[in-house]
Amino acid sequence: MVVLDYGSGNLRSAERALARVGADVTVTDDLAAAREADGLVVPGVGAYAACMAGIDALGAGAVVRARVAAGRPVLGICVGMQVLYELGDEHGVRTEGIGVLAGEVRRLAAPILPHMGWNTVRPPAGSMLFAGLASDTRFYFVHSYAAKADLSAGDTIGEHGEPFAAAVERGSLAATQFHPEKSGDAGAHLLTNWLATLS
Repeated sequence: MVVLDYGSGNLRSAERALARVGADVTVTDDLAAAREADGLVVPGVGAYAACMAGIDALGAGAVVRARVAAGRPVLGICVGMQVLYELGDEHGVRTEGIGVLAGEVRRLAAPILPHMGWNTVRPPAGSMLFAGLASDTRFYFVHSYAAKADLSAGDTIGEHGEPFAAAVERGSLAATQFHPEKSGDAGAHLLTNWLATLS
């Protein structure tokens, strides 16, 4: 499995969390390795535009799109989830994303930002990522922006000021707005569920 290195900051924590649940994981900017891996993790922290600049400089967007089109597993984490959408709007700057998810990422309408700390989520019935987790399970969030329109019945919903997509599952494509690598046993359980889908 590959954690994509395009200059984003939470590479090592993602690598350690995946290794702890049994993954054979490599952190690399090698696009051939990213293309061929049994699973590809797209991490991300910071600003949408900065993350997309790193992805574009590496040419990694095409690899992610090709994997999704071919039904090969991809997991986005935090801003790594956000850049999977068509567009990000931060501080009035509109940036095109990878575009494998429909919709835009925008600032949350909440009295306190960032949304930082532990929060529950509402997964849909039959969720693969959340299988075996109790409904009151909490995950660790740090973000001020999220996908909040275009929510589908299959999305896992979080709430901070307004509803937003806390996780998505679209066939081989999965993503979480929260940080599973910082969410203790709950995050480890979710990553284990995701690993079980790789073949």
